[in-house]
Amino acid sequence: MHLLFVVIEFAIVLGLLVLIHELGHFIVAKACGVRVETFSIGFGTRLFGFRYGDTDYRISILPLGGYVKMAGELGGDGVPTPSALPSGGGLIDRASLGDLTSKPRWQRVLIAVAGPVFNFVLAFFLLFLIAHYHHEVDQYLNGPAIVDYVPQSTPAASDGVSAGDTITRFNHIPNPNWQQILEEAALNQNRPLPIAFIHNGQTRDSTLAITVPANTEFGPDDLMTAGLIPRMDPGPINVLTVSANSPADRAGVKAGDQFVSINGLHPHSVYALLAFLKDNKGAPDVLGVLRNGQPLTLTATPEKMETPGSADQYRLGFSYRPPPADVERLPAGKALKQSLKDTREGSMLILRVLKGLFTRHVAVNQMMGPVGMAQQIDIATQMGIWSLLNLVSVISLNLGILNLMPFPLLDGGMIFFLIVESVMRRDVNQQFKEVVYQVAFVCIILFAFFVLFNDITKLHLH
Repeated sequence: MHLLFVVIEFAIVLGLLVLIHELGHFIVAKACGVRVETFSIGFGTRLFGFRYGDTDYRISILPLGGYVKMAGELGGDGVPTPSALPSGGGLIDRASLGDLTSKPRWQRVLIAVAGPVFNFVLAFFLLFLIAHYHHEVDQYLNGPAIVDYVPQSTPAASDGVSAGDTITRFNHIPNPNWQQILEEAALNQNRPLPIAFIHNGQTRDSTLAITVPANTEFGPDDLMTAGLIPRMDPGPINVLTVSANSPADRAGVKAGDQFVSINGLHPHSVYALLAFLKDNKGAPDVLGVLRNGQPLTLTATPEKMETPGSADQYRLGFSYRPPPADVERLPAGKALKQSLKDTREGSMLILRVLKGLFTRHVAVNQMMGPVGMAQQIDIATQMGIWSLLNLVSVISLNLGILNLMPFPLLDGGMIFFLIVESVMRRDVNQQFKEVVYQVAFVCIILFAFFVLFNDITKLHLH
């Protein structure tokens, strides 16, 4: 029964994203006078729908995408639509039929880019709603500045700061919270700042410089790089899911477990856990786990895994429940700024992952397909509507960016051809286009099967 709910959740989310994407193409195409023959949610055989005007609005059998088929456009298999073919010894008047190919190239570029733009707009709108009605602020930011872990060979470690110490002064601010420390560090980048902290009951004074790489914006990661990893959760780390065949899975960790300790350290955040695993250089670890109120001792050997947007890290292979947060409603102006910031950061992360794929810093088998996406949607649904909306915004950004890639059959491929034709001042040979699109169609099908197979191999089958 639960599997049925997962399928329904996935179909609703993907259907919404596809609808928004294709609606962008549809609206701009109609505005440019292009005749739209088919508006389909899904691929393949038509299940049901209706015809209104020149357009067949349909739901098709394969719910893994959708398309808007316009008059004169190459089909998904590279075959031209009938209105683009010769008839009766001559060519059909494409302009009178509203063919896409009869429109200026700049209009065709607008039509192609409209789908991804609508995905970006949807993501921005959802993130605005989240910021305006349910902006979460981690509780630890407004609490005492207790250090959860200090990585080796960091400036804070050199100053003698240790796990459990409390910062009592940071750049002349007495008894600061973590939010104040972040703000002061952002305003005084790459400068030594006076710091005081309580260590083993005694107050110590020192200076600490938060180094930020050139041409980058300060963030919490820079504070952690300096060695100050905050205690983010008053309790242990809560395991949400465990990846199949991961070190945690092989060690016997289950969803719902709580990580109480690792080699005697009591981490209160995944950031502290990751830093400890890095310092321990992949050696076997003794895990203190709490399961249904009963303590367990497990042994796990972490492995280096690809991390989207950053270098490989030693990991155990599980997802976790976020630390407690307070909810506030940002005013519209601040919500807009927050949405812009979140949209920009989300887009940059996706671009870094794509760069990692092409530079082989991120393995292709780390990509998530429909099965993995359905799992994440189900988890987000269980966590609440705001978590689900946040995930939908992320998927929408992914859809928008991926469709802008210059690959045939994607919107970016069409834009690329149009740019080439504009530079050449003539159309690319139609037969060459058909061959390219047919090859691309086969490649996309094969890639889809690969991603689906990769998804299935990650499932727990026991």
